[in-house]
Amino acid sequence: MNFKEKIKKYDNSNLRENILNCYKQFGIGIKIAEKIKLKKRKFDKIIIAGMGGSAWPGDIIYTYLDLKKQIKIPIIIDRNYFLPNQVTKNSLIFISSYSGNTEEALSVYKEALKKKLIMTGFCVGKKLEKMCLKDKIPFVKYPDDGPSFQPRFATGYTFSSMLTVLANLRIIQNQSKDILRLEKFLKKIIPCLENQGKQLAQKLFNKIPLIYSPDEFKIIARTWTIKFTENSKILAFWNYFPELNHNEMNGYVNAKGKNFFTIILKSNISHSRVIKRAEITAQMIKEKGGEVEILNMLGKNILEKMFSSIILGDWTSYYLSLLNNQDPTPVKMVEEFKKRME
Repeated sequence: MNFKEKIKKYDNSNLRENILNCYKQFGIGIKIAEKIKLKKRKFDKIIIAGMGGSAWPGDIIYTYLDLKKQIKIPIIIDRNYFLPNQVTKNSLIFISSYSGNTEEALSVYKEALKKKLIMTGFCVGKKLEKMCLKDKIPFVKYPDDGPSFQPRFATGYTFSSMLTVLANLRIIQNQSKDILRLEKFLKKIIPCLENQGKQLAQKLFNKIPLIYSPDEFKIIARTWTIKFTENSKILAFWNYFPELNHNEMNGYVNAKGKNFFTIILKSNISHSRVIKRAEITAQMIKEKGGEVEILNMLGKNILEKMFSSIILGDWTSYYLSLLNNQDPTPVKMVEEFKKRME
């Protein structure tokens, strides 16, 4: 069965079209957030409360603003039922739940409301929207892309809308021009990334992926593993340079014949010693009989490198799911777990 036949048989939620059109989310994210106004104060930190696909855009935002030197206050990603100990009365709280029903994020919402903290909700609707309306809390309402649409593919909405709210508060400079340039770049490159992802998926078939990246882009490596677990329904693991050269790489001593395939994401904006580490690590993995491939992060700037790499991970995990005879969209084990938690 070829890929066209597999897409017809297994892609029941038309995920391929979602990936092809994901570049459109960035401009929409700006528009839906541009009218959000909050009380301005001298904030001392930003806390983004969310889980899964509603949380990692916060990590991407932190990475982008940190590398651009655009922000002078800490950004904390809160993946829990309660606010972190670092919270103060001057903390800005983002409650991020694409579905609007994430129990951990809703728990943080209630605590932040009691503490009378300034916050904004980000959701497609459901419980979080009702709570925000009742309590008169500003919120960004995402487009409803249908019941089968998964939060892990709403990164463009979350990323651009959160940056827009931060710009409205003058915590950061307005990023709209850069985001819209990114949108045009992705529109051109997505078909090429699909072909690359298809080829990489064939190399990864029946393998366990290990994703390595420079420290500054470790959220990208982590995102790849999440896409493999949720889309391809396989285990995957990640680490970053230079730390992995001080411990994990020694695990390749007995790698020969094992079922691992290492992917190294390499960036030309990384420290020269980190670039050298990536190349030597790949060489040593091959010497130990391991399979490895170095992927250059495409693009001329930080935004392009991050999102082209994320979308390549989308395509690779998508086609690997088809090779595994899996529908890439549903996460049945996660949904079953939520039912048991109820």
